[in-house]
Amino acid sequence: MPGDDANQDVTSATSGVWSNLVPAPDTPDGFTVRTGYPTNPHGAEMMLEHWEAGTEEPPHSHPGDDMTVVVEGTMCVQFYRRDEGSLVPDGQVVVLGRGDVGYIRAGRIHDARYVDPCRLAYVHDGAFAFQPAETGGD
Repeated sequence: MPGDDANQDVTSATSGVWSNLVPAPDTPDGFTVRTGYPTNPHGAEMMLEHWEAGTEEPPHSHPGDDMTVVVEGTMCVQFYRRDEGSLVPDGQVVVLGRGDVGYIRAGRIHDARYVDPCRLAYVHDGAFAFQPAETGGD
């Protein structure tokens, strides 16, 4: 996994979430798909999430790139880096609202706070896992 550094930007062009797409039988030309994990070893895990206003996730990371689409609500994400064994904020808080898409690189430590009730479409490159930052999950 990549270490914490400032070169962690990820987009639809560079994220593992959009890799391994293949043509599907009996579909129009120009359509490719990536089916779900674990039935496809190169699949992506997808979840529809609902978060109540005021809930939050502590600093953590995931083993693969992830993509979150905000369907409803507002959420905030803070990135962190390790500095002499402590977590320190890395950059400004990122605010995502309805229609926004956020990408997070594998291993990138972050938290999440849900300002309003949120409905999210979440896609993880491969099998999902939540790795708390305080237990070496970066």
